[in-house]
Amino acid sequence: MRQSVPIQLVWFKRDLRIDDHQPLAEASARGPVLCLYVYEPEILASPEYAAHHHQFINESLVELNHSLKQRGGQLVIRCGEVVDILEELSRHYTIETLWSHAETGNAITFKRDRQVADWSHSRGIPWREFRQDGVIRRLKNRDGWSRRWDSKMALPITDAPRRIDSPKLKLSEGILTPSAVGLAPTTVTQVQTGGESAAKETLSNFLKERSVNYRSDMSSPVEGWSGCSRLSPYLAWGCISMRAVSQATQQRALELKQARTEGADFPSTWLPSLRSFKSRLHWHCHFMQKLEDEPEMEFQNICRSYDGMREDDFDEVRFTAWCRGETGYPMVDACMRCLTQTGWLNFRMRAMLVSFASYHLWLHWRRPAIHLGRLFLDFEPGIHYSQVQMQSGTTGINTPRIYSPIKQAKDQDPTGTFIRHWIPELRDVPLPHIAEPQKMSLDEQSQARCCIGVDYPAPIVVHVDAYRSARQKITAFKRAPETREAAKAVLEKHGSRKGARRNPKNSKKPTKPTSHERQLNLS
Repeated sequence: MRQSVPIQLVWFKRDLRIDDHQPLAEASARGPVLCLYVYEPEILASPEYAAHHHQFINESLVELNHSLKQRGGQLVIRCGEVVDILEELSRHYTIETLWSHAETGNAITFKRDRQVADWSHSRGIPWREFRQDGVIRRLKNRDGWSRRWDSKMALPITDAPRRIDSPKLKLSEGILTPSAVGLAPTTVTQVQTGGESAAKETLSNFLKERSVNYRSDMSSPVEGWSGCSRLSPYLAWGCISMRAVSQATQQRALELKQARTEGADFPSTWLPSLRSFKSRLHWHCHFMQKLEDEPEMEFQNICRSYDGMREDDFDEVRFTAWCRGETGYPMVDACMRCLTQTGWLNFRMRAMLVSFASYHLWLHWRRPAIHLGRLFLDFEPGIHYSQVQMQSGTTGINTPRIYSPIKQAKDQDPTGTFIRHWIPELRDVPLPHIAEPQKMSLDEQSQARCCIGVDYPAPIVVHVDAYRSARQKITAFKRAPETREAAKAVLEKHGSRKGARRNPKNSKKPTKPTSHERQLNLS
């Protein structure tokens, strides 16, 4: 039987919280609210989705449902195509308005949103969408984007509704485990806990304690484990809003400045670290904006002049070795094995993984990107695909950065702690050889109980040769006249304006990329 009282339908997606949730607040102020989350078969079957993503979402849904119930509401959880679920609900209720956050997702969610828009239009049901980040839909150009981001983040935090009037008809299927929706077991088992409470606690202890050496810690796979914010999965799945993080960071900086005026003594690194972190919040949305403006970058090169540079040379053996952490380069392999178990890696090591796949192994970026997306607990399509392309050298506007895995081992893991932890077969290798164990003599290999080629693989490529070959190939493409012309258009469309001068007489003149644009900065 269809209920006669009109309801507000709030559709949760990557916004699994109640604080600073404008759709929920707006809907709750207008009448009875039905809150909905849908496990979508096409997303469940997508190559970037895995059981650890699902478990993190489930943990977040449990807390979300509890928070709604405390206020008189409830969360209806269903599995199926969103339009089919909406149509079914419309047979039980008179849906007055559909409320949700806008999403900058992949091709699957883009197609789904178009279907939902067609459905709502055909049923005469308004669909109200709100942004929860700094991305701007239908952006004409990048001029003033950073200022608009600042204005968006300065808006007041939306309080969670104190009371939610919710219909009590039992339509929910409840929490569905990864196996219940057909997901295979995952290797990623040492992951952060999902939910709004965990997000708030992670933000609090980062700002109050762990952020003191953020600027230096974030490059190290050892120090970065605690020195990085670790907020990226909570932002990716919406357990906390970007605005809440931005304002809390600003408030912490003000507290420290006030404490300094009162004579408090604290490390001089703290305020610069908070400024550095705040800048990365800008860049988080900056990269998402790129996918919003050009969804095709999920599948094709941003600068189309690079088409054909790697596609025909894809080496399955090299790709498999990279995925397994068996390339013979300890820093690369340790990073991949760490990621395979934990779903997280600091930004510099992510950059190195992509660099090694792109240049040393000369692999086209698409399949490595899918593999990494499946592992990253904080997989965010907009950030992921634009940055993988940037590190792969296919944007046309970024200086190629070919990381030396040997130098990175010496610089970022000088005691060999990280490598030995994730590659136990190298545990007894002396420190002078930990970055290049293949250089040990046979006697040294015997003493270290590590026979190269047996216990641990020999290098899959020779660094110097691979570096030189990659440089020659990518330089040839970059210097081509058609690439130079195409790069101008890419820079005008996607390049950062922050810190760059514009020609007032010619607003279409492309700007120079900033230092941030030239570097990979994964969250």
